Amino acid sequence: MYDFTCVDAHVHPFVQPESNIGRYGTPTDMADMVRLLKKAGITLCCGSVLRSNWFASPRWIQLCNRECFQLAEEYPDFLIPGLLIHAAFPEESCAEIEKYHATGKLHWIGEIVPYTTGTFNYSIEELFPVYELAASLNLPINIHPVNASDVAKVAENFPKLNVVMAHPGEKEPYQEKIDLMKKLPNLHLDLSGTGMFRWGMLKYGVQQLGAERFLFGSDFPVCNAAMNRAAVLAENLTDADLELIFSGNFRRLTSL
Repeated sequence: MYDFTCVDAHVHPFVQPESNIGRYGTPTDMADMVRLLKKAGITLCCGSVLRSNWFASPRWIQLCNRECFQLAEEYPDFLIPGLLIHAAFPEESCAEIEKYHATGKLHWIGEIVPYTTGTFNYSIEELFPVYELAASLNLPINIHPVNASDVAKVAENFPKLNVVMAHPGEKEPYQEKIDLMKKLPNLHLDLSGTGMFRWGMLKYGVQQLGAERFLFGSDFPVCNAAMNRAAVLAENLTDADLELIFSGNFRRLTSL
């Protein structure tokens, strides 16, 4: 039974050293990563395995996905695995989705980033089969936006697909995301990366859209999960808002 007290919807677990995207030598391994996240107050996390030495091939996608789901087996009460896909291999990507969905353990696609998808634009026809399948299976997809308007086109073209943009960013990019989310009810934002250190940023977003559109995330081990969690708690939000942001919205989107 998962503990949904505080869900970090954006982390990057790892098996191999080249999949550790932390920049200062820590965490040293997955056990250390779990320890540090729990110390930061995280009770459940979700994310994909990334590799610094990425090669565009179906084998590489399969390898990262296999490692991620193996880690989820090792930490069944703590890690929800995120699946990677690739625009150059839509058939193989769909096969990965179907394979892991059949196990009953796939609830999240992503975070997908440009070098793991083979494109800086996500609203391209090559990825349409992936989006169609994800929507039919009620699987949300977490996207690292290079261009927020491009990600918004995905949500617009696939209204039954729940799209979660990563990273609020600074004032202008954040405002652009807020404006796009106003137009698209299936577009959400995870709070990982830059942005949360700006006082009042989250409260402003909740006032504009409601707490239902935001998910807690950190991008650990690149960013400090404890700082992001403290930033959310410090904003002038209601207990109901906090419950949605820390866990309720993740549970709703993943049907967990």
